[in-house]
Amino acid sequence: MVANVLASVLFTILFKELSRFKLYKLNMKAFVVAALIAVAAAVPQYPKPAYPEYKPEYKPEYKPEYKPAYKAQSYDNAPHPYQFAWAVHDDPSYNDFKHEEYADDKGYVKGSYQTLLPDGRVQTVTYTADDYTGYVADVQYSGEAKYDYKPAYKPSYPEPSYKAPAYPAPAYKAPAYPAPAYKAPAYKAPAYPAPAYKAPAYPAPTYKAPSYPAPSYKAPSYPAPKY
Repeated sequence: MVANVLASVLFTILFKELSRFKLYKLNMKAFVVAALIAVAAAVPQYPKPAYPEYKPEYKPEYKPEYKPAYKAQSYDNAPHPYQFAWAVHDDPSYNDFKHEEYADDKGYVKGSYQTLLPDGRVQTVTYTADDYTGYVADVQYSGEAKYDYKPAYKPSYPEPSYKAPAYPAPAYKAPAYPAPAYKAPAYKAPAYPAPAYKAPAYPAPTYKAPSYPAPSYKAPSYPAPKY
């Protein structure tokens, strides 16, 4: 309210002072500026509202506790000692290999396997394995590679002793069929009567042949040439 009263008083005084002088254009500009200042002063100024900061506190009341009914099985079993060995040597199928391995009660494993390769060499792999060094293999080759390698085994099969079967000629007789007894049909040619219409008769033409007079021009005469 006080600001509005002050703006009104300022506006009245400024208007009276401007009316005293006859500078209309300049007074109008000053009048507009004063009016804008008065309007700006008359706008009430409110302080910025202060809201309390909201901080939600989430506290879940439900706390599920999962307890499996079964007991988890442990696969970390103690090692058991074992030992095995086997070999295959079959010339007809070209299989020649062997494998042997043993392990102690501390998890240490040692073994080797041997294979005959298609090029004639023998591959031997010796390996060890434990929980500290893992699997360690040593590969060795013996013999000389031959790309035209052929096993020495040559299967021999005896000639068959059975005789080829002999089949007799068939004894059945070829069937004989009689000639057909039906007679061929006889067809008579159709007879058509001669046409009864008469040919038209036309009279001979009566026009006369034209006659033309003989030409009346004279043949030209040329003088004999002089050499």
